[in-house]
Amino acid sequence: MGATVYGYYRVTIFIAMFTGYMLYFFNRKTFSFVMPSMMEEIELDKDDLGLITSSQTLAYAISKFISGVLSDHISARWLFSIGLFVVGSINVVFSWSSTVTTFSLLWFINGLGQGCGWPPCGKVLRKWFEPSQFGTWWSVLSCSMNLAGSLGPILVTMLLHYYDWRSILTMSGVFCATFSIVTVVWVKNEPKDVGLPAIEAAPKKGAKRCKSESTLSEFLLSPFLWVLSLGYLVVFGVKTAATDWGQLFLMQEKGQTALMGSTYMSALEVGGFAGSLASGLISDRAVARSGLGTHGNPRHGLLIVMMAGMYVSMYLFRVTITAEIPKEAPLWLQVIHPISVLIGVSEKEIWILFLGAMFGFSSYGPIALFGVIASESAPSNFCGTSHAVVALMANVGAFMAGLPFSTIAKQHSWDMAFWIAEIFMAVTTISFFLVRNMRTKMGRREKLD
Repeated sequence: MGATVYGYYRVTIFIAMFTGYMLYFFNRKTFSFVMPSMMEEIELDKDDLGLITSSQTLAYAISKFISGVLSDHISARWLFSIGLFVVGSINVVFSWSSTVTTFSLLWFINGLGQGCGWPPCGKVLRKWFEPSQFGTWWSVLSCSMNLAGSLGPILVTMLLHYYDWRSILTMSGVFCATFSIVTVVWVKNEPKDVGLPAIEAAPKKGAKRCKSESTLSEFLLSPFLWVLSLGYLVVFGVKTAATDWGQLFLMQEKGQTALMGSTYMSALEVGGFAGSLASGLISDRAVARSGLGTHGNPRHGLLIVMMAGMYVSMYLFRVTITAEIPKEAPLWLQVIHPISVLIGVSEKEIWILFLGAMFGFSSYGPIALFGVIASESAPSNFCGTSHAVVALMANVGAFMAGLPFSTIAKQHSWDMAFWIAEIFMAVTTISFFLVRNMRTKMGRREKLD
């Protein structure tokens, strides 16, 4: 009977969070989706568009960190629902506006609301699912972004045949704000809120049982927190550089067409979808076999392999692609040629798509794993703060993948910029391998109950 009750709450909570976060993401991108239609009515140049989108990005980075900390001190259910209501309401008000200043201010507030979405999700998942299931459900929940990002443009394009952009933003905002009521009712912070016992993590064989709470200073002084943070900074920075500049690199230095560049990006996202799911499923099996101890983490093996995959795919992307055909060993060409004949696509195009999918698979997997490891390795009273810290460092990496990265490319070449990114990726991967058995339990040292 108990398992049935747990199952009911898990399903309803997960559906509410999946749908809610899908609406979060859709309403984060509505401006991008309706941008062409808006520009037909309102005169907006590139600087205006950049100001509007950058205001949201800045607010999102700030808000996500603050929300991660807040999720350890206030109700995750209310934080998630309030953010959803704010995001929906701002989309409605945005549809009434017509000036760049107002658009930027409103989209900044939208970014503040957006930051309230993911930290509560991680907190609730940790409370409701065992460690051997945590990574899988984290990965599946993150797919709500892929679903909204892939179906959103198609849905908006279809609706624009019948409604104007203002009506679409209004409908989207109203639905989002209304659904926040559903999440208040369906989402429960933890099992004890509905009279169920808390889910205990099964300790690794031979591991001592320890108290799960720590002070802030004990948590912040944990070396593993900063090892994770620096690793996430590099991985997210390199991934952002590849997604932001990979298309230009292909076109400007590798002689590829704009169509080939956009196709590469699509292959990267498809690979990322698969990598995110695989990282959760495979690493959860490792946790189920070994349990979570104080030193090492069963997910580290997969994390290191995927980080190595990022390096290899970046190296091949930079070295083997030319304006003609990949400068790869004849064996590769022999394998690719029959496939290219069968589907009517050149070996060069297949190779580029393969590298895009390989990089997406290898980069989105670690991004999911860093979040999972940060949450499950932290004391129970700081799991939201732990994710907030590593996510903030990831945003620093994303920033470094912008202007600093493009400045290197401008002064030298895209090839040089990507080579530097490869070096950082290789050093980080080797470093993670060397510290794979370090103490991963953040906070105070074990004390026997």
